[in-house]
Amino acid sequence: MEKLEKYRDSIVEIMKKYTNADSASGDIEVQTIFDRENDHYQIINVGWQNDRRVYGCSLHIDIKNNKVWIQHNGTERRIAEELNELGVPKEDIVLAFHAPERRQFTEYATN
Repeated sequence: MEKLEKYRDSIVEIMKKYTNADSASGDIEVQTIFDRENDHYQIINVGWQNDRRVYGCSLHIDIKNNKVWIQHNGTERRIAEELNELGVPKEDIVLAFHAPERRQFTEYATN
């Protein structure tokens, strides 16, 4: 349980840092979703830019089977490296946005 709390805290720390750095522009709000009970974490952008609706997820991380699964990273940031720097071992990080058969070619977990 202590390990999972560390992982949760690391994810939240990274997301809060980026949410504060990526302050909203115009009518676009950057929101964080922290579901610590079910281990789902997201950063989404919501609002309007000119006459266009903006809604999208820029970062989505889950914790499944005691591992951190980076489901989507629409940022230019190296989230897996940052998690590793915060103490999450590479063997507990899954780059889920890569196809399962391609994960073996990364330095991270395959599942």
